[in-house]
Amino acid sequence: MSLQPGAIAPAFALPAKPGEIVDVGRSIGRKPVVLLFFPLAFSPVCSDEMCHFRDHWEQWDSLDADLFGVSVDSPFVTDKFRREMNIPFPVLSDFNREAARSYDVLHEDLFGMKGVAKRSAYVIGADGTIRYAWVTDDPGVQVNFEEIRAAVEQESVGGEERGEGAK
Repeated sequence: MSLQPGAIAPAFALPAKPGEIVDVGRSIGRKPVVLLFFPLAFSPVCSDEMCHFRDHWEQWDSLDADLFGVSVDSPFVTDKFRREMNIPFPVLSDFNREAARSYDVLHEDLFGMKGVAKRSAYVIGADGTIRYAWVTDDPGVQVNFEEIRAAVEQESVGGEERGEGAK
């Protein structure tokens, strides 16, 4: 079963492109983090998802949260995908499936492909716990952008009330 709200978010570091490792763990516990696991770069629904965040980047950027896209594609593919789609946040390669496995969001079999990430979204609070979790087995179902934004906004307000913030 995938990780649920209240669980401690596993930290991880993955390549954004060959030779460039992004340590997501450095953001976890410091500020809100949005993790967007998606099946495969350049597929229609995945492209639409990442481009939605790109096209509405001003509103997402104003939330002071770190966003990360994560797929099982190679770092060559994730880098090309991010550049060609002009995605303004890191798109990370989980080629060895370590991050997706730690969040338990891997398809056993997706159209004959083994170990593809399930489309899922997590909002991690500034205290390092999962505040919002959404996972689907259907790769054609899109994330709920409004729910994700509301969870980040709630975390930002809740963090200020608890005396937490960017550290």
